[in-house]
Formats: sequence, structure tokens, C-alpha cells
Amino acid sequence: MKKIVNIIVFLMFLQMLTVNAQDTLIFKGQFSNWILYNNENASHIWAGSRYIPQLNYSYKLEQKRLIDFEASANLFATMSVNSDSINIDENIKPYRLWARYSGKQFELRAGLQKINFGSATMLRPLMWFDQMDPQDPLSLTDGVWGVLGRYYFLNNANVWLWALYGNEKARSWETIDRNKNYPEGGGRVQFPFSNSEIGLSYHHQILDMRTLNKQATSLFRIPENKMGLDVKIDWIIGLWFEGLWSVKDADLGMFTNQEIITLGTDYTFGVGSGLYVASEHLIAANDENAFEFQNTIHFSAFTVSYPIGLFDNLGLMFYYDWGNESIYNFINWQKQFNRTSLHVMAYWNPENSQLPTAGSETNLFGGKGIQIMFVFNH
Repeated sequence: MKKIVNIIVFLMFLQMLTVNAQDTLIFKGQFSNWILYNNENASHIWAGSRYIPQLNYSYKLEQKRLIDFEASANLFATMSVNSDSINIDENIKPYRLWARYSGKQFELRAGLQKINFGSATMLRPLMWFDQMDPQDPLSLTDGVWGVLGRYYFLNNANVWLWALYGNEKARSWETIDRNKNYPEGGGRVQFPFSNSEIGLSYHHQILDMRTLNKQATSLFRIPENKMGLDVKIDWIIGLWFEGLWSVKDADLGMFTNQEIITLGTDYTFGVGSGLYVASEHLIAANDENAFEFQNTIHFSAFTVSYPIGLFDNLGLMFYYDWGNESIYNFINWQKQFNRTSLHVMAYWNPENSQLPTAGSETNLFGGKGIQIMFVFNH
């Protein structure tokens, strides 16, 4: 706790420093506190607090160029209560830590940062570098260490190039950790076409099979290539496609190739303040040979959102696992004020969640439960 207080005091002190007209120094943060009850979990009651202090500094240069920095930390503590014990876990880790040099049509950003793209919203094949859970009202995700460059053309087309290093843990859709001693790299081209937007993505990384099987000493360096295609069409209704094909340069049986495809649509009905409806269907397969689609899973997702007055919003989200014939139900009522928001969330899911896009706290949302979250932004 003393360490947390010292960090906050130091950031507030930096904000009070006098800077010239070309400088901007901003200190802000987000505090959230939640409690969850789940009668089917081993620990019926969970509670947690999180604070994300964020410091941004920017310096204006000539020709409308800018140098800016962002530093933020994830300070959190959780408590679980069961019949005979109380367990407390706390941690502090960097959340974002990057520097950027940018101009009118380009930016170059280096450090711990969030990188995400694609057209899908709930079932995302191109979730290569983040793990945002669509059921999380805060959209929290850990960042990746690396360098990202982007160039924006005048017709809204843009080109991305990135190089990553020191990232080890498997991300969404992955089962094998990467070898953090080898760099990763890739890029993306995104361009408009009529009422559409098309993106082509590529990424190369090195996997380490020893994280799953310590006996696989010869499989410490497995090259993997990921290729992605996403299309967003804005006609009378919204339509999108997002697809992934990844191939490993080793004979791993059915895990040699992976294909994931999502089709989605959305529309806002003119009912009251506007009823937003969206749905997606995902097909994923792991095959020895590419595009065999012999070992497939199917998921469907459906969401509804409706604003009630000026400050309230009601959201419903459903997932259906076709293979296990399981339904996931989630409801969120949000009350928004100037700097604070209140979320009351309830869920009714299978006890053992198989959702492919859930975050690290999936075990908390198995079975039936309710969660209350309070969020304050300063």
C-alpha cells in the first residue's frame, strides 16, 4: 500500500510542475471497485479494487509534429471468500509505457502499448495482440512490448508495420507460448473501397513447444506465420468478415494449421432512443492440412443495446456453443454520470466456460452470478 501511495503522490507532483506553452502534462486515472457473488464457485464471494494512474506528456514541434509519452500502471487487489478462509492477492505491473513521434500523416510509437485491429466486435479472429473481453465494461487488456509505425494516406488508406520483442505468453486463440528470445514482426494494409473498408494483415513469430511439453526440447523454435483478412461494409445494414489462417513450420499434427472465420452484421432500429442489434458467427478449425475444416468449433454471438434516458443503458449479450449445445447469458445495466459510472451485471453460463474470447477471469463467470462495479475517472 505504501508503494501505491508513493506512486500516486509522485505523479501528482509531476503534474504541478510548470511547463511552457509548447508542453502539456496531464495526470489522470481510473479507479474501479467491484464485488461478485457466485453460488456455484468454490469461493462464493469475490471482491476487487483496481487503480490505473496515467501520466501523459506532449511537446509540440514545428511543422505540426509532436513528441508525446504515456506511462500508466495497473494496481489491483482481489479478495475471495469461501466457507473456511479468505484469500487476498495484490499486484502492481506496468499497463502502458510508450513514447511516440508523430506528424500529420504518420506516427512511430515504441514501448508497452495496445495494438488491435479488425472488423469483428465479439468473436475476433484477429485478436493477435490483445485479450479484450466484450463483456468487460472497462475493455482492459495487457499491452505488448514493441515498435509500431503507421502512415495515413489522404484517401484514408493506412499502412502499419510493427516489431515486437520480449513477449512470451500465449494470446487469444493460441495454445503455445512464444519464445521471448526471438523478435516478432508484421504489418497491415487498410484501405477504403466504395462503402467498404478492407484490411490485410501478416505476422511472424517464434513459438516454444516446451511450455506445453518439457520433453519437447527440440521444439523450442517453431516459426509461425499468421495471415488475416477483414472487410467492413456499411450499406443499409452493417456487414463484416474477419478471417485468420496461421501455419506452423513444423509437423504438429492437427495443430499445424489454424483457420478462424467470423461473419457479422449490425443495425440500429428506430425504436425509442435507438435499439442497436448485432450478431456474429464464428467457425474455427485446427487441421493437419490447411483448410480441411475437419476439427471445427462453432460459436454464435448476439448483442442488444438500448439507451434509457440520458444516463442509463441496458445491454444484453448471448453466446451459443454449437458443439456443446451451451448458452452463455450476460446482462449489463450501466448508469453513467460525468466522471462516475455504475454497472450491475448478471450472468448465467455453463459451469466450465469454453468461451474462446473471455479474459483471464473466466473462472469467475462459470455458473450463475451477479457483479456490481463502481468506476470513477479523474
